[in-house]
Amino acid sequence: MSRPLHDAGVARLQAALRATDPRDTIRLAKPSSNLFRFGKRDAAVGLPTDGLDSVIALDTEARTIEVGGLITYERLVAATLPHKLVPTVVPQLKTITVGGAVAGLGIESSSFREGLPHEAVREMDVLTGDGRVLTVFPGDDLFQALPNSYGTLGYAVRLVLDLDPVSNEIELTHVRFSRPEEYFEAMHETCETRTHDGGKVDYVDGVVFSPTEMYMTVGSLRDDHAPTSDYTGQSIYYQSLRRQRHDRLTIHDYLWRWDTDWFWCSAAFGVQNRFVRRLWPSYRRRSDVYRKLVRLDRKTGLTRTLARLGGGRREAVIQDVEVPIRQASRFLEWFCAEVPIRPIWVCPLALSSARQWPLYPLGIGETYVNFGFWATVALDPQHERDHHNRRVEELVDDCGGHKSLYSTVHYGRAEFWRKYGGETYHALKNRYDATGRLPMLFDKVVTDSATG
Repeated sequence: MSRPLHDAGVARLQAALRATDPRDTIRLAKPSSNLFRFGKRDAAVGLPTDGLDSVIALDTEARTIEVGGLITYERLVAATLPHKLVPTVVPQLKTITVGGAVAGLGIESSSFREGLPHEAVREMDVLTGDGRVLTVFPGDDLFQALPNSYGTLGYAVRLVLDLDPVSNEIELTHVRFSRPEEYFEAMHETCETRTHDGGKVDYVDGVVFSPTEMYMTVGSLRDDHAPTSDYTGQSIYYQSLRRQRHDRLTIHDYLWRWDTDWFWCSAAFGVQNRFVRRLWPSYRRRSDVYRKLVRLDRKTGLTRTLARLGGGRREAVIQDVEVPIRQASRFLEWFCAEVPIRPIWVCPLALSSARQWPLYPLGIGETYVNFGFWATVALDPQHERDHHNRRVEELVDDCGGHKSLYSTVHYGRAEFWRKYGGETYHALKNRYDATGRLPMLFDKVVTDSATG
């Protein structure tokens, strides 16, 4: 833990920015990414990030941690968990950075009570496009607008976060439902009361295998050192939901339960085949490894070529969307009827405070359900290449929801800015990046992703 090393990293970052051509677009040269846009990102000038990925200070009594913005949640949890503390929301994938989760949103099974990662931020230093490093606090205009700005208003280079206490283990109960209405009613009641079968609930999420096979998983913290399951080896976590009603994991394994198999997407690489799995090194069963393989495939065009040779076309549908829970069963039924992707991850979400976040406005006091679906689907001959993604956007709009911007986006310019705080965004863009060193949000998440 070293503040001088962090400060030296910030100084290098500012010096590198000043040394670039004022006409160049800039970005942070992050060693990894969890975005699913493979467009023009690498064309921008990359600024050095060394020294910005460490813990600066940990206060176990105040339950806060001060970190560089490029620290991954894997490293952050490794620093806090020995003290039985964790960030209020720990996104599912190990290499998501804290700054990335704040600027690009994040969610997990604690979000029904803790909201989104940026709600736990007490203060942060932001490198703006004009080269300043500004310390901002809740209520400041830049602080409130940074979530969902994806590095187009500035980069969080230092953050102070609240932490939550945890126990050594977590007891899981997987409850099966066969009707969407009953499923989301039970999920809503669990989120409102924070109890299930009379016991306290600390975490809630679920998996939809079909419109007649849905599971809600409720997790309760325990400290009695009972035997725990292991899903880092030959067993696969999501498959266990169908086999057993009750389970127990260490809190460490629970936080990273989805990373080992990238939820279920490791199947695309054969990793869920029992013979391949034995040969695939366990340290390579990670989300960042799988994403590198996807990026390589996108660059080489292997999958597209094989699809053409087979006489068909496929569309990547990689999306997370939020829908008010009162509309969740309606959305699920529509989605299952029109988009052939299963399983689907579901995760309830409610803001933890009354603060508004203008670039991703959610209703205060409203419970939402995040639907995550990540696969490729066949296209009929008459379909446009982005048919299913556009249809998802239409369904989300019909249900009064929002969609995340980490993957492909197809809204027109005027519609996009209506949905994502255009008036606020443009005012802050002029204030903190008047010369346009950072890309515009629409260009980054719509135009560039369309050309990738």
